[in-house]
Amino acid sequence: MTDFHRIKRLPPYVFEQVNRIKAAARAQGADIIDLGMGNPDLDAPRHVIEKLVETAGKPRTDRYSASKGIAGLRRAQAGYYQRRFGVSLNPDTQVVATLGSKEGFANMAQAITAPGDVVLVPNPSYPIHAFGFLMAGGVIRSVPAEPTPAMFPALEKAVAHSIPKPVALVVCYPSNPTAYVASLDFYRDLVAFAKKHELILLSDLAYAEVYFDDANPPPSVLQVPGAIDVTVEFTSLSKTFSMAGWRMGFAVGNERLLAALTRVKSYLDYGAFTPIQVAATAALNGPDDCIKEMRATYKKRRDALIESFGKAGWKLPVPQASMFAWVPIPEKYRPLGSLEFSKLLLEKSDVAVAPGIGFGEHGDDYVRIALVENEQRIRQAARNIRRFFDNSDRTLHNVVPMQKAV
Repeated sequence: MTDFHRIKRLPPYVFEQVNRIKAAARAQGADIIDLGMGNPDLDAPRHVIEKLVETAGKPRTDRYSASKGIAGLRRAQAGYYQRRFGVSLNPDTQVVATLGSKEGFANMAQAITAPGDVVLVPNPSYPIHAFGFLMAGGVIRSVPAEPTPAMFPALEKAVAHSIPKPVALVVCYPSNPTAYVASLDFYRDLVAFAKKHELILLSDLAYAEVYFDDANPPPSVLQVPGAIDVTVEFTSLSKTFSMAGWRMGFAVGNERLLAALTRVKSYLDYGAFTPIQVAATAALNGPDDCIKEMRATYKKRRDALIESFGKAGWKLPVPQASMFAWVPIPEKYRPLGSLEFSKLLLEKSDVAVAPGIGFGEHGDDYVRIALVENEQRIRQAARNIRRFFDNSDRTLHNVVPMQKAV
């Protein structure tokens, strides 16, 4: 397997090591509290499921669908952008339905990347942001992830010292894994930077609706005048409507870039199952009560996480958006590195988290904790971890410190 060119470009999947330990523990009867994978445990909205059931089995719905999405679905996504962001999109040329935002991102990388092209990607970042381009033959140059003015000198340096000149810049806010949130002022500067250096701007907005400050919902970069000249933005129904397994997302923005994505997709797929597209249309056009309920649920879980883990002796930064907390490893255990610490946490406290190294080498002092268990389970996780912390001096004398995972 390692002899294949593209496989050789991909490192071992870090999360799989934790998953193997998790599966083995469960096979032995352990009650694992899984805060690792960002896999929503909430139910999809009832009216969306009913639309799926209603549509499935009707005449012609079992046939191949449209690769770029049925017209009604693309109109619904354009309507969402108009309501939520005040951004006008042409559903025929500026909206493409994808098989989840991950697939859309990977195929956009295939569409725009020539062998050896340099792409600027935040580090840490969601793995597909880098590896989509690596699989397409590109080269990754890491840039800071935090959306502050300090990011721009680093971006300028990255452009100046990259040969050939970078072709694209990736951003993701609210961020997976860091939960950073960008302001519209930051996006204005980002668009100006992209235009100055003739960069394609790719924005991952999958967590647009998972936020906890009602007065400051996360913006879209397309709200910046002229951003559509250089930008494609990716969204998803996975988190907004708890439809992760349905695999329904969107790419919106620049017509030329979306035409390239559509061309690639036309060779690779026939679009999502038509009843799923019809149900997704119902989600986008339907009431937003379910979105508000989702936000309220994650906020309660976030608050329970911060409070209970703090009492356990692990102070967590308070995320303002996303379904994640990006958490520094306690100083005592930091020499282990995030992979070994995550494995240890799983073995000693029956709690699974995602090792930060899986999101880039600059994440190795962190773990990502997902809000995918209810409040009671989160508090139980904190109690388990506290017992581990309290007993670690006796049980880990021959383990800590340890060389970091590489």
